[in-house]
Amino acid sequence: MILNTDGTKPIYLQIAEWIENEILNGSLQEDEKVYSQYKLADRYNINPATAAKGLTKLADEGILYDRRGIGKFVSSEAAKIIQTKRKNHTLKSMVDDLVQEAERLDISETELITMIKEAKRRSKGGEE
Repeated sequence: MILNTDGTKPIYLQIAEWIENEILNGSLQEDEKVYSQYKLADRYNINPATAAKGLTKLADEGILYDRRGIGKFVSSEAAKIIQTKRKNHTLKSMVDDLVQEAERLDISETELITMIKEAKRRSKGGEE
C-alpha cells in the first residue's frame, strides 16, 4: 500500500481501509494479530498516534479486538462487518452518484443497467 499524503482522505482512514482490504482478501484471518501501531508507523513512516487512530477506529467498529498487553486481532465477524459497512455506505453513495450523473447525461435506466452488467462482466475477466 502507498499512502496518499497529498489527498483529502486522512492517513488514519487509509490505514484502516488497508487493514479492511487485507481482511477481505484473506491476507488477515480471524483471530490473527494485526500490525502494531509502531510497526505501521515504521512501515509507512507516519506518527504512531496516527496509526493507533486507524486501529482504534477498527476496534470501535468491532472489526478488531484487543488482547490486553498483546495487541489487536481480527474479530470473527470482521469480514461481515466490513462488507455490510461498505455495502450500506460506500457502495450506496457511489450508486447514488452514478445515478445522478446518468440523469445529467440523459442516460436511460435500461442503458445504465446494461453498462453496469458490461462492467461486471469485464471485472470477472469476460469479454467487453
